[in-house]
Amino acid sequence: MQAPLDAFLRHLVSERRQSERTCDHYQRDLKRFAQSLLNGGESDWSRVDAPLVRRHAAELARSGLTGRSVARHLSAIRRFYRYLIREGMATDNPALDIRPPKSPRRLPRVADVDQLSQLLDDGSDDPLDVRDKAMFELIYSSGLRLAELVALDCHQNIVGEGEVRVIGKGGKERLSPVGRAAREALSAWYSVRPQWAAEGEAALFVSQRGRRISRRSVQDRLARWGVRSGADQRLHPHLLRHSFASHLLESSGDLRAVQELLGHADIATTQIYTHLDFQHLARVYDDAHPRARRRRKP
Repeated sequence: MQAPLDAFLRHLVSERRQSERTCDHYQRDLKRFAQSLLNGGESDWSRVDAPLVRRHAAELARSGLTGRSVARHLSAIRRFYRYLIREGMATDNPALDIRPPKSPRRLPRVADVDQLSQLLDDGSDDPLDVRDKAMFELIYSSGLRLAELVALDCHQNIVGEGEVRVIGKGGKERLSPVGRAAREALSAWYSVRPQWAAEGEAALFVSQRGRRISRRSVQDRLARWGVRSGADQRLHPHLLRHSFASHLLESSGDLRAVQELLGHADIATTQIYTHLDFQHLARVYDDAHPRARRRRKP
């Protein structure tokens, strides 16, 4: 079963130009499916039918995966079988009509505006803090994904003083504004970056070894920053991105603009932030409206 899977992964890299992270996800999900088939006595991709795929989806759900995660696995299987059919290694796609279990959509958590501002104002003149502050300010200022942040280069990505060119999902390019605080933090980082960056290193943000910083390092540094600053919740890069979107929508009400700034292909993905905005409005209503407030007991 391994040879067709290896050929599919090579196809993703060479023909579809998928990122390394995307290929890793496909490999992991499809290997889990292959193991499930082997456990059931099936070792031929061409003999897999819909009941086997449905059984696998049920196993994933019982293991604790959400409906969204099961949907990702099913998507990988469908795409794999499209490739097998194209190559003549299968005649039909057994995952076409399989639907994942529904699960409630969780609203993303966001940070309070004032607390986030206080956290970002923390730091010192230590080069490590200077770098970290520049990274965190840029994520919050421009709504960057973690992968987009670590992929930034010094000269090709920063456009003038107020914009950053980002390569998002699917290789789509967009320009994102960079706010005043982020520009100041970036300027401070530029002044100390030559002390760290290895010769010829193009990455904007580098580790202490002088090479492009990893996603894991950014996550760890932000979590430590939050603990040191006394944050009341665990900080992670996507929390800053969610906060960027929610705070912007809360102030402007322009959903389409937020969609463009986040780089979402479908506005339905952005609409989750309208729920967050309504929750904020509901709290304001509950706290302020005379007929909504609870009466105090005498």
